[in-house]
Amino acid sequence: MELHTFTGPKAFGKAYWMMLDNDPHADGSVDRKIASGMIRLCSETEAYLYQDFTDLTACYEEGSRPILEQLLSKTEVPVSEPERLVALIAELTRGLDHEDAPAALAELRFGGTEEEIIARGTDWCTDVARVGCTLYQIAGFPSRIVNLFNLNAAYSGHVIVEVHRLGTWGAVDTNSGIVYRKADGLPATTWDLMNDAELVMRHGGPEGRHMRPSQFASAGIANYSVQHSDSFDYTVTGLNDYYRAILTMANKGWPGGLRWLHGEAD
Repeated sequence: MELHTFTGPKAFGKAYWMMLDNDPHADGSVDRKIASGMIRLCSETEAYLYQDFTDLTACYEEGSRPILEQLLSKTEVPVSEPERLVALIAELTRGLDHEDAPAALAELRFGGTEEEIIARGTDWCTDVARVGCTLYQIAGFPSRIVNLFNLNAAYSGHVIVEVHRLGTWGAVDTNSGIVYRKADGLPATTWDLMNDAELVMRHGGPEGRHMRPSQFASAGIANYSVQHSDSFDYTVTGLNDYYRAILTMANKGWPGGLRWLHGEAD
């Protein structure tokens, strides 16, 4: 299998390639690196992504991230109760958009270390997912980043994580706190959700855009290891002109409907 065909933003078409190429995170920064290494989840790659792509070996060195360890200690749930711990960490990340988080567009910041993201507060899904991915690894769960794309709608990307426990991967929306599970209570993978609209709907219904089956129309999975954090660039940036236009329209409620603004689909 030629993996390069399925790797990086180009695997999701011109419009989303352009959108990701104009991401507000700094060029060469950790979040750009993660996006460039994602592999599109499809029938050709599903077996590889769920069997060989991610190292399941515990890799966190205790004591190396004391602030995050202290945050995790508030859960007071032992690793012998994995589902409770996974759910409580999801609640922690859902709360990153605290009342002190920047609201004005000019004040928005992107990227940085996980500790910096927590300190400033945010609901930017890319940053929240990276915090969640790190917290899960510190707690002893292999985890990775998942980019979701509704390729039939403009600017309909979202970022969640997959967490490995009970012998399988399970999708967790770190923004909403949703831990996706099958009817039998076992973790539901992103692939499960891509292929079962009812499974998505049972976790929240259509009122939340990111809970709709269409948000799981396409996905890319990327590894991010806390073990290798020293090798990444954690530059913090502000809003660029490309995303300022998008967020300005979003704040107005998208008069005329959601649509590409920068000629991405031309």
